[in-house]
Amino acid sequence: MKKDQDKLEKQLAETQAENRRLQDPLQKAREELAELHKQLSSYERDKVSLANAKARLKVQESELKSLRWEHEVLEQRFAQVQQERDELYTRFTKAIHEVQQKSGLKNLLLEKKLSTLTDTLEKKEAQLTEVISAANLDPSALTLVTRKLEDVLDSKNGAIRDLQYELARVCKAHNDLIRTYEAKLGSFGVPAEELGFKPLKTTATGQTLGEGPAGLVSSTA
Repeated sequence: MKKDQDKLEKQLAETQAENRRLQDPLQKAREELAELHKQLSSYERDKVSLANAKARLKVQESELKSLRWEHEVLEQRFAQVQQERDELYTRFTKAIHEVQQKSGLKNLLLEKKLSTLTDTLEKKEAQLTEVISAANLDPSALTLVTRKLEDVLDSKNGAIRDLQYELARVCKAHNDLIRTYEAKLGSFGVPAEELGFKPLKTTATGQTLGEGPAGLVSSTA
C-alpha cells in the first residue's frame, strides 16, 4: 500500500512538473492565437476597405472615361462652331461687299438722274418765265399759261419726290441689311467694329431713314 501511494505521488509530481513545463508554451500559444485573431480582424477590415476602394476606383474610372468622351465631343462641336462662324463671316462679308457695290451704283445713278431732272426743271422754268414775260399776254391768257405751268411743275416735282423716295429706300434697305448681318455675326462673337461696314447716306432732301422696314421711308415734305 505504501508502495502504491509512493508511486502515485511520484506520478502526480511528474504530472505537475509536466504541467508547469507546458504552461509557458500554452500561454505563448494563447497569446499567438489572440494576435492571430487580431490580425485576422484587421485583415478582414483591410479586405473590406480594399473592396470599397476598388469599387470607388471603378466608378471614378468610368466617370473619367465619360468625361473624356464628353470633352472630345465638346472639342469637336467647338471646332465645328468655329468653322461655321468663319464660313458665315466669309459669306456675310462677301455678301455685304456685293450689296454695297450694287447699292452704291444704284445710289449714284439715282442721284445723277435726280440732279439731271432738277437741273432740267430749273432751266425749263427759267425759259418759260422769260417767254411769258416777253409775250405780254393779257391777264386771262396769262392765268391759263400759269396754271399749265404749275401743272407741269407739279408733275416734275412729283417725279423728283419719287426719285428722292427711291434713293432713300435703297439706302435704308442697304443699312437694314448691314444691321442684320452685324447682329448675326455678333451672335458668333464677331464685334461689329471689325466688319468695317458703313451705312449709306442719302443726299436726297425731305427723306429720313427710319427704323422700320425698307419700304417704309418717311417723308418730311
